Amino acid sequence: MAVPKQKSSKTRGRKRRTHQSVAVPTITTCPECQEAKLAHTACPECGVYNGRQVIGKEDEDE
Repeated sequence: MAVPKQKSSKTRGRKRRTHQSVAVPTITTCPECQEAKLAHTACPECGVYNGRQVIGKEDEDE
């Protein structure tokens, strides 16, 4: 089993972990209804993606 010959410094360990941060999701506004939505996804409010209706709106009476 491999065992390190010397102790790893704090700086070396922190440099290794610099790429592990969590990215904040990109939030944009829907051009149709002006609601906030995730980029590259259909709008959950109006169902429009890239200028087309992709998700049908259900009636609220049902």
